[in-house]
Amino acid sequence: MRYAFALLAAAQLAIGAAAIFARFALAGGGPIAVSALRLLVAALPMGIVAARRGAYARIDAPTERRLVWAGFALALHFGCWIASLRYASVAVSTLLVCTTPIWTEAFAVVRTRRVRGTVLASIACALAGVAIVVGAPAKSETPLGIGLALAGAVAIAAYLLLVRAGDPRYGTLAIVARTYPIAACALIAATVATRDPLPALTNGSAWAGIWAMALISQLFGHTALNAAVRRLSATFVATVTLIEPAVAGLLAAAIFAERLAPATLTGGLVVLAGIAIAVRAEAGNSAVEAIGAATD
Repeated sequence: MRYAFALLAAAQLAIGAAAIFARFALAGGGPIAVSALRLLVAALPMGIVAARRGAYARIDAPTERRLVWAGFALALHFGCWIASLRYASVAVSTLLVCTTPIWTEAFAVVRTRRVRGTVLASIACALAGVAIVVGAPAKSETPLGIGLALAGAVAIAAYLLLVRAGDPRYGTLAIVARTYPIAACALIAATVATRDPLPALTNGSAWAGIWAMALISQLFGHTALNAAVRRLSATFVATVTLIEPAVAGLLAAAIFAERLAPATLTGGLVVLAGIAIAVRAEAGNSAVEAIGAATD
């Protein structure tokens, strides 16, 4: 369990920097094209490794279908979120896209008709932080940017739930070797259909941003996130992703001189309090499950 927590923490640092990389990439290309290149660069080496290790062997037909849908959900997540960075600040866009726990827990409540008090408390606390930020938006925020970021949050929630519902015999490599290429192909098709501009080959900063997103944020960060969600609940993983806005906001302030308004700072602290509640709840549930397993 400690390994899963450490992996998740490292993943958040890598993913949290993605907004910074995306800003550089968007200076030279459109959001759909940039998203497609990010997934394509990450999918190619992952596919080669998966093929060599036999990770493409079909084990379960329903899981294969779920992973196809998960790939489409991943494509929608990146397309919406990266586009939102054109219409909202890094901190607010990243914070809103990390409202994923609302949607994962809502699904869990509908499916099981069971409400977990501690989890709801952590989500309520996190949502309060989000409300503080959104309730007092700066001039850099627009309704379109807020809507795109929230759409990205719903899409990644669907992705996490679809991945977790799959056959446990599918390891992390088998999952991402399927979902990354599917997402890349979907985004490539969308790029062609919308004629979204690609970065010029001479635009070094845009391509550096794309490669950094692909190798650091995607290949390491999101792959580690996939590994973590196989050991931890989807709601917990989604809740911990709320640390990303803190990382992204601090980096944006240092690199792009984006000022963090008092409301953003206050909301961020409230969000972190929600994460602390979620971590404590997950640790407690893991301990109970371990005791139960020992007495079986």
